[in-house]
Amino acid sequence: MRDDKRTRDEFLCVVCPNGCVIDAEFENNGERDVKPRLKAIEGNLCQRGEDWVRQEVENPMRTIAGSVLVKNGDFITASVRTTKPVPLARVMDVMNEIRAQNPEAPLRIGQILISNPRGLDTDVIITRNVVRVNQTGKVSPDAPEHRLESEEYPSCR
Repeated sequence: MRDDKRTRDEFLCVVCPNGCVIDAEFENNGERDVKPRLKAIEGNLCQRGEDWVRQEVENPMRTIAGSVLVKNGDFITASVRTTKPVPLARVMDVMNEIRAQNPEAPLRIGQILISNPRGLDTDVIITRNVVRVNQTGKVSPDAPEHRLESEEYPSCR
């Protein structure tokens, strides 16, 4: 955590392969509800580095990846992720909503599990195909012989 009285910080840029060490100076009056404002930046080799530091200081965003328990599937979990980054302060809200999900198979890659979680401009999508199985653990007759495939992400065989 940053010390509220501190006005300089160092960032290692992760946007491009340069890995610039960027020194940023920002205003931070110590109030929790007031976001810091970037005043000066040094050390970036490209504009993307400056844009990234500005976002990290003023409004940090994160993409989320997780998993959900699946009912009646050939896997007990399916991986999920957000389609867009969400504000860092809202990550736990979205994770709690993801954790509350318990979808039933079949599930397809790219299928929307949650649309606009907590009112945010993103969707939570499935990132693993899960075939429906019957109570004996056999693939249901209405399921394809092998893993489901989406047009966008065909499975490897």
